[in-house]
Amino acid sequence: MHKHDMHTYKRLPLTFTRGQGVWLWDQEDNKYLDALAGIAVCTLGHAHDAVTQAICEQAGLLLHTTNLFQIEHQDRLADKLCALAQMDRAFFCNSGAEANEAAIKLARLYARQRQIQNPSIIVMEGAFHGRTLATLTASGSRKIQAGFEPLVQGFNRVPYNDIEAVRQVAENNADVVAVMLEPIQGESGVIVPDDGYLKALREICNEQGWLLILDEIQTGLCRTGQWFAWMHEAAQPDIMTLAKSLGNGVPIGACLARGQAAELFQPGSHGTTFGGNPLVCRVALVVLETLENNGLAQQAANHGDYLRQQLQQLLAGYDFVKEIRGKGLMVGIELDRPAPSLVQDALKLGVVLNVTAETVIRLLPPLIISKSEIDQLCQAIQQLLKDFA
Repeated sequence: MHKHDMHTYKRLPLTFTRGQGVWLWDQEDNKYLDALAGIAVCTLGHAHDAVTQAICEQAGLLLHTTNLFQIEHQDRLADKLCALAQMDRAFFCNSGAEANEAAIKLARLYARQRQIQNPSIIVMEGAFHGRTLATLTASGSRKIQAGFEPLVQGFNRVPYNDIEAVRQVAENNADVVAVMLEPIQGESGVIVPDDGYLKALREICNEQGWLLILDEIQTGLCRTGQWFAWMHEAAQPDIMTLAKSLGNGVPIGACLARGQAAELFQPGSHGTTFGGNPLVCRVALVVLETLENNGLAQQAANHGDYLRQQLQQLLAGYDFVKEIRGKGLMVGIELDRPAPSLVQDALKLGVVLNVTAETVIRLLPPLIISKSEIDQLCQAIQQLLKDFA
């Protein structure tokens, strides 16, 4: 840790100095296959030509004005995102946590319209929605909540992937106004719910008059093989949050809404200084255009299937591998024992990955990864786990 950095990260003693595509190089010019993409951020890989060009051109024109004026690139980005996501309005901010804060505020405003004075949002065990006070409360991790009490009121937690638990809350709590969850839980170990789970939640929300809020910060924008993970089940949310890959490394978040939820914010009820500035919105437009023009949703689906198939074959004899799961290029390899040391061991083999939930190797490579690069990744993981055994 650098002496003047706050001790918020347990950093590895390695500094990357440049990247190209799915590859990174450190200060000693060692080369690494990036299977993490900045935790699902650099979806188009590093130093992407179109992204680089957009940043340079826009930096030479205009970085920032203020949301007190119209911003052309923001308007174009809102139009594009709403068309892709079948939503009505967008609010742009700087991060996923801010996008989730906006979603929670929308749910509170929705409650007031229904004359509910103490609204409750159903959230999930194992969830991760951010580290602000409201979003860490909505998250299902006692580890990130510890020390920050009193937490924010107004959340009702149930087990993930348990429809009956949600129905029981519906029968016993008249103050519920929304359900908030990740379509696939990322930080908890790439937990994929049963088929039909999201669709059943959509139906319950329709019956109860609740908002369905989907945190697609890690799953959205082609990562799972569809533009958005809800599209696998046609479980369209009322509010959806995005960030991470939207800017390919440039900080931007978005909260999208449709129907009544889209009309709740009025001038003065929410805002941001930097969110939606000309630079980040121009870059995000390039990201969306590249994802669309290159068919990266379908490629993520195909390459994700190939990645899991290769891992299944190569790791078949490793009895400590409990499960290989995921959708698209969001993959988790669950082991039967804690394995935090594998992160550094993987670096020695020239691979960047991470271990989440103590026992799950999480793979989130750029969507541009080729099959030959997937082969290299799988062979490295086979060697990594051979040595681990």
